[in-house]
Amino acid sequence: MKPLTKRQRQAASTAPAGTPSANLPAWLIAITGLACLSVAMGLGRFALTPLLPMMLAEGSVDLPAASWLASANYLGYMLGAVACALQPWLWARWARLGTPPALRYASLIRVGLLATAVLTLAMSTPWSATWPLLRFAAGLASALVLVFTSGWCLSQLARLGQPALGGVIYAGPGVGIVISGLLASGMVWLGWSAASAWAVMGALAFGLTGLVWRVLRASSSGVERLHALGSATSADLPAAAPQSPAEMPLLALGYGIAGFGYIITATFLPVIARAALPGSPWLDLFWPTFGLGVASGALLASRLKTDGDRRWLLVACYLVQATGIAISLWLPSLFGFALGSLLLGLPFTALTFFSMQEVRRLKPATAASYIGVLTATFGLGQVLGPALVALLLQHTPSPAEGFKLALELAATSLLGGAVLFAVMAKLYPVRALGTAD
Repeated sequence: MKPLTKRQRQAASTAPAGTPSANLPAWLIAITGLACLSVAMGLGRFALTPLLPMMLAEGSVDLPAASWLASANYLGYMLGAVACALQPWLWARWARLGTPPALRYASLIRVGLLATAVLTLAMSTPWSATWPLLRFAAGLASALVLVFTSGWCLSQLARLGQPALGGVIYAGPGVGIVISGLLASGMVWLGWSAASAWAVMGALAFGLTGLVWRVLRASSSGVERLHALGSATSADLPAAAPQSPAEMPLLALGYGIAGFGYIITATFLPVIARAALPGSPWLDLFWPTFGLGVASGALLASRLKTDGDRRWLLVACYLVQATGIAISLWLPSLFGFALGSLLLGLPFTALTFFSMQEVRRLKPATAASYIGVLTATFGLGQVLGPALVALLLQHTPSPAEGFKLALELAATSLLGGAVLFAVMAKLYPVRALGTAD
């Protein structure tokens, strides 16, 4: 181990002995991660979906403009993930100062959460020309929070011997979607404007950020103290499993397919349902149903034994999502949309959980950078989805035909992703997964 720097020795000498921040319980780490992803993903990224019908009804956007608005958010998400993947170069100065990675992670999570709250609140302003820029910046912030919350939480849970609790973290987007969806339904019923709804979403993001702010700050000082004392060593990291050079690129490709496969339904579900079931009083509940599936799937994933080949679990996730989209196409009814929404949501963050665990298996020492790579490919898939919808809406006889073709392409891509992971499992069998967690 390298000798301690002057700054590290000062941190060790000034930190109070037995500070609780150095010993956060596993459940608190998991709940903190859940709240962070509720803000970044459930609100920062997906608040647009339940509010889009309100914006369309008011005439503040039309369908093509809404597609590009969504793409701006997903483009920001992709570029934010690329920046996270480049962190070894971007953080050279922090490294020279001896700042431990976990402290950087917690600091950047706080920055991302605060930015998400500000940008969501700013969508309540009447300056529609700024909305694409706001959604782009919100995408940057949400990628920052997802990547570093994943790295921060999964590494600490692994050290505490509780890696399965990582599934709780990824219930966060579902919780945020359920809350935002129910709030949007209530505001529609009350006749509120879209601007007021965005203000409520921004206030909620600020409130949830405040709940986790001190926990992240305390955990930062605790991790810094442990680092200064030399407790956080390479022994905390899982051993790299034998692998082929092709495994990580193929994992990134498969994860990018997931981004494209789900995003069309996840962005336009309320709009598609309104076109198929005009006047139904249950239209606003399909989106919270999707969120309920997301949260439930993540919690179920935390209960599964993942000491086998996780790629077969990913195959199952892709097939379930493809089935959910197909049901929405085959049964454009109340039952079909409800079941399709649930099936689309169930594997949504479960496949993120399994994929991030695969990253830690393949690249344990540089997991955060490679999580950024996967998140970037996922973001690219998300950018392509709404952009494709915008083009199809311009070149098909009706919006219904455009959405139908887009959903067919999405379901087909998910089937392709399932085949990809099945082939990977056959070609590159896991030989040392026992140390992956």
